[in-house]
Amino acid sequence: MKKTATSRYDVAEHLRTPEEMAAYLEVCLEEADGDAAFIAKALGDIARAKGMSQVARDAGVSRESLYKALSGERSPGFDTILKVVAALGIRLHAEPFKGSEYLKSKRQ
Repeated sequence: MKKTATSRYDVAEHLRTPEEMAAYLEVCLEEADGDAAFIAKALGDIARAKGMSQVARDAGVSRESLYKALSGERSPGFDTILKVVAALGIRLHAEPFKGSEYLKSKRQ
């Protein structure tokens, strides 16, 4: 039987434009189901695509701290999230749940 060669997929290699980065974060926010570490990991993917050193400088944190905060292994503080989002040039926005979406989220 012939072996199939596979390679590791890295989403950061495919996030090239600010629009792609924002769309990726939007989908991750929808799919996170309250998992803050999942959102931190998504921000980490975007930061790697943009350049972790530059994002760290723009956010005013050390590169090492940024890697730890966005590893997905823990949930960083909201202040860190806000600094990173600003450094990435992305805006978060809020919208109300619509009817059954709100009720569905409350049942879970």
